[in-house]
Amino acid sequence: MSSLLSRHFSLYTLKNVLSLHVLVDYFGSKKLHRISKGSTLTSTMFQATGSASGTSGYVNITNLKGGKVAFGAEDNEGKLDATFVKSIKEIPYNISIIQISHPLDSTEAEAPTAAPSQLNLTDIMSKQGCKAFAGLLQASGADETFNQNIDAGLTVFCPTDKVVSDFMPKYRNLTAPKKKSLLLYHGIPVYMNMQMLKTNTGTMNTLATDGANKFDFTVDNNQEVVSLDTTVVTAKITGIVKDQEPLMVLKINKVLLPKEMYKPVEPASGPSADAPSDSAPADDQTLDHNGVEGLGDRRMGMGMVVLSLCIGMLLI
Repeated sequence: MSSLLSRHFSLYTLKNVLSLHVLVDYFGSKKLHRISKGSTLTSTMFQATGSASGTSGYVNITNLKGGKVAFGAEDNEGKLDATFVKSIKEIPYNISIIQISHPLDSTEAEAPTAAPSQLNLTDIMSKQGCKAFAGLLQASGADETFNQNIDAGLTVFCPTDKVVSDFMPKYRNLTAPKKKSLLLYHGIPVYMNMQMLKTNTGTMNTLATDGANKFDFTVDNNQEVVSLDTTVVTAKITGIVKDQEPLMVLKINKVLLPKEMYKPVEPASGPSADAPSDSAPADDQTLDHNGVEGLGDRRMGMGMVVLSLCIGMLLI
């Protein structure tokens, strides 16, 4: 680790480097030595954060002569920096911890990373398919509230551009205060990554919550698919825009509609259970579909590999 620590990376850059050493697939000792065609590319937690451009967050695993297995970051000009040393712990198809000879070099992961207070939320969203939503935040002034909450912890649920475009006719008919409340409803004042959302399901307060005005929604997890239920609509999380604690930005496939502004959809029952709902929003906005499926459901691999350098990397 000395070659890595001697470069005195910031804590935020070091987190990116360490996340490059966690593969979102299972690779035990046997699988490493039986890679088809001798080489494979696999995604890492660094790729999953959304911080890696293109495929720079992937790791190349290659079988070499003499039974050796080598590893190298995809953005490192084909160089294989490390070799497999030994398996430390394996729970087949869930997790394996393997020792490698050297840390993996990656220009992308080692790039200077801004501290949370320096992150530009709307710029991040604009570059990852949420430009329309970012523009609404800026136009309404809601972006100030989002930015004020980043350092203390913030999770943002961002409808994609196509979703926002479909919803715009309804959005334009809202008053300025209701527009701002609707936008603030897409943020919760705490950092929650995907694993936390899967295990801490239940009612969540939002940035729009104010005393008796609850403006909350329920987080549900069904077979690894996380959804947000407002009682008016149910939106699915479809991808990660940014995961850099204390900021988490996630893509969703619908605009979230709060029950404080729209009439909840009553549970269907009886012979008409499959009939479309005739309920209308409280402010006379229609409740037809406001989004599309957008990106396909993004599910984390069922296994994970930690490439351990054996000096307590995970203490950071």
